[in-house]
Amino acid sequence: MGIVSGLLLLPLAPVRGTAWVADHLLQEARRQAHDPRAVQARLAALNRALDEGAVDEAAFEREEERLLTLLERPARPTGSTTTTKPARRRHV
Repeated sequence: MGIVSGLLLLPLAPVRGTAWVADHLLQEARRQAHDPRAVQARLAALNRALDEGAVDEAAFEREEERLLTLLERPARPTGSTTTTKPARRRHV
């Protein structure tokens, strides 16, 4: 970055800094949400809530299914923001 472009983009520095912080917070939240120990702890808390009557059976099953899916599915890499398009199928 040259000195002229640096000076011209200086007013945008707070916006770029805020975007950088927000991106890193999002990556950390995703990492923690997919951490197997955290998911297992939430499953244990969910089972206790069901035993205590704090949640009904339907809500328990929905949340349990969501948490088990998190355990089974590997976390998506968060370092890249590019997405790939699915390959096109050829019709023969």
